[in-house]
Amino acid sequence: MSGQALFDGVKVFSATKQKDRDELGETATRWLNENKGRVEIVDKTVTQSSDNEYHCLTITVFYRYRNPQ
Repeated sequence: MSGQALFDGVKVFSATKQKDRDELGETATRWLNENKGRVEIVDKTVTQSSDNEYHCLTITVFYRYRNPQ
């Protein structure tokens, strides 16, 4: 192992309300576009969970800075 971190940061997008869940993809895409050229996505997960009252959708993005400071 080279000692280099697999990722520098994690960005989490999460929503429980229907309207917010419907817009979650656009929210994540907007963040990706705002950080284009600054970050490299190294992994991502999409998680759905629910109970009797709430349904939660979460998009988790693991990234590395392209030009670390």
